[in-house]
Amino acid sequence: MRNKTVTTAHGSGGKASRELLESVFLPHLPSRLLAPLSDQALLPRPEGRVAFTTDSFVVKPLFFPGGDIGKLAVCGTVNDLAVGGAVPNYLACSFILEEGLPVADLQRVVRSLAETAREAGVEVVTGDTKVVERGAADGMFITTTGLGVVPDGLDIGAHRIEVGDVLLLSGHLADHGITLFCLREGIDLASDAVSDCAPLGELCSRLVSAAGDGLHAMRDPTRGGLATAVVEMANSAGVSVEMDEAAIPVRDAVRSACEVLGFDPLTVANEGKVVAFVSEDVAPAALEALRSHPLGRDAAVIGHVVPSLDGLVWLNTPIGGQRIVDLPAGELLPRIC
Repeated sequence: MRNKTVTTAHGSGGKASRELLESVFLPHLPSRLLAPLSDQALLPRPEGRVAFTTDSFVVKPLFFPGGDIGKLAVCGTVNDLAVGGAVPNYLACSFILEEGLPVADLQRVVRSLAETAREAGVEVVTGDTKVVERGAADGMFITTTGLGVVPDGLDIGAHRIEVGDVLLLSGHLADHGITLFCLREGIDLASDAVSDCAPLGELCSRLVSAAGDGLHAMRDPTRGGLATAVVEMANSAGVSVEMDEAAIPVRDAVRSACEVLGFDPLTVANEGKVVAFVSEDVAPAALEALRSHPLGRDAAVIGHVVPSLDGLVWLNTPIGGQRIVDLPAGELLPRIC
């Protein structure tokens, strides 16, 4: 490209827009469905039930240990499909670019987005680009919309959670939120921390295969962390959940950073974890399936659905106490996903 930075002309729909499309986006996103550059993608009719979701990503900074906004935009939407039991198939990507954004940064993000899409097994089939004035965006915002297919007969959701279910978590909590917060604020509290940003489709498929009908519900604990995911699912199901704090995996550096900063690891965002409710009889096989995958090797049993705790989520602490787990109040870690 002749320009080294994005200009308002690149969002005009004219020659500059075409140049941006052909020099930055299309080389990394080869697709027979995208190639016609129509106003829509014509998709073959799938068998099974269609799962459809959308999400926007406004992370700051754009690049961080373990990922960037492009990788995050694919993982966030793909994972929303995967935890519903869907096999992710297609993505639509909409970019809001700020005037003055280095083209090299945009190329780096598009390349990362394309690589993650290939890893996740999804195809980018349509998209859009707009340019806004300086100061109107932190470099770049991305919205991704995903489409996947849930096989007939697979029924996963909070409505299936029942007393006796075992609560599984696929790995360490809070890596993403603490990594982003420390980087953005220039705080050297968890210098070894790396975001867990990753596509979960393969991990969830492995869990579905291992647990069968005993898999009752899945969720990715992103904004609001584990606490939000479990409380919302428990409330939807009308059940009580008891968790064991000592069983919840948190890296030492992340735990120390949370203590210093005053954050609860249970409420900090993750971008590559899944929490699942499974029946007691399939729990060992489900745990083994998670641990057999690189993204779930630190999976653990962290709780159970119990007969009566007044519909609350409780946490048993290592010193023998209990505390109620509730939805976090306010916005503790803004702009991390």
